[in-house]
Amino acid sequence: MSAFPVLQHHLLFLRPRLHLSFIPFSPRLRRRLFFSAASVQCSSSLPSSSSSSTASRDDIDEVAEPPGVPPPPGSGRETQQLIDVNPPRGTRDFPPEDMRLRNWLFQQFREVSRILSFEEVDFPVLESEALFIRKAGEEITQQLYNFEDKGGRRVVLRPEITPSLARLLIKQGKSVSLPLKWFTIGQCWRYERMTRGRRREHYQWNMDIIGVSRVRAEAELVNAIVLLFERLGITSSDVGIRVSSRKVLQAVLQMYAIPEHLFAEVCVIVDKLGKITKEEVEKELMSAGVTSEAVKGDR
Repeated sequence: MSAFPVLQHHLLFLRPRLHLSFIPFSPRLRRRLFFSAASVQCSSSLPSSSSSSTASRDDIDEVAEPPGVPPPPGSGRETQQLIDVNPPRGTRDFPPEDMRLRNWLFQQFREVSRILSFEEVDFPVLESEALFIRKAGEEITQQLYNFEDKGGRRVVLRPEITPSLARLLIKQGKSVSLPLKWFTIGQCWRYERMTRGRRREHYQWNMDIIGVSRVRAEAELVNAIVLLFERLGITSSDVGIRVSSRKVLQAVLQMYAIPEHLFAEVCVIVDKLGKITKEEVEKELMSAGVTSEAVKGDR
C-alpha cells in the first residue's frame, strides 16, 4: 500500500478536516481519486477549512468522478449531463503559447502609446445598457450580450470602448485637464454573426485624443498605426490605410437633400460596411428614408 500516503495528502486537500482512518479503496476507485485530485487543485471553489466530514465511498465518488467515466449502475447519476469542455461559441481559450503571442502584441500596443505620450486607462467590462442604446439606437440590443442583473438593472458586456470613455469624462467634468491622450486595451463582446477572423469576443486597442482641434489629432492617430506596423514589420505592400470622415458623408447627404435628423441613423448604418454585405447596407439605408439616388451616391 505504498500509494496510501499520497492518497492521504489529496484527501486532506479535498476535505481539510477529513478523518484519516484507512478505507480499503478498490484499485479502480484509487485511480479515479488520483485523477480528480490533480484537477481539483486548479479550482477556486474548494470547501472551506471549517467544513468537517467523514469519508465514505459515495463522498469520494462525487468528488472524484472524472469526465468521460460512466457512473456506477444504481448510483442515481446515470442521467447527469456531461459538461461541454469547449468555450462558448464565438470565444476562445489562450493556452500558454497563444498567451505569449497575445502579451507580446499587447506590449507593442503599449509601447507605441507611451512613445506618443498616451496614458493607459480602463473601464468596467459590464456597463449600463442605456449607455449604448443612446449612442447607436434601440436596434443595437440585437448585437449585445445584455441581461437584467439581480437588482433589476439592464446591463451589457461592453461591445466597444468609446461610450465608456465618454461616461468617465462626463463624470470627472472640469477636473480633467485638456488636452488628454488616453489609450485602452479592452475586452469587448458583440453578439453578431461571426465571419472569418471576427469572433463575438475580441480585444480592442483604443486611442483617444480629447481637446485638440482640427485634424492634428487624426494625423497623430494615423501616425500611431504606421508606427505599430513598422514595429511589427508590416509595410505598405501588406496593408493600406483608409480614412473616413463624417463631414464628407454629411456633405453627400446635403447634396441629395437628405434631412438632417437622419444623419445619425445613416452614420450607424454606413458603419456596418465590411460587417454585413453592401446589399444589406443599401436596404437599411432605403428603409431609413434615404433615396436610391442618394444611396448610389453614398458609395
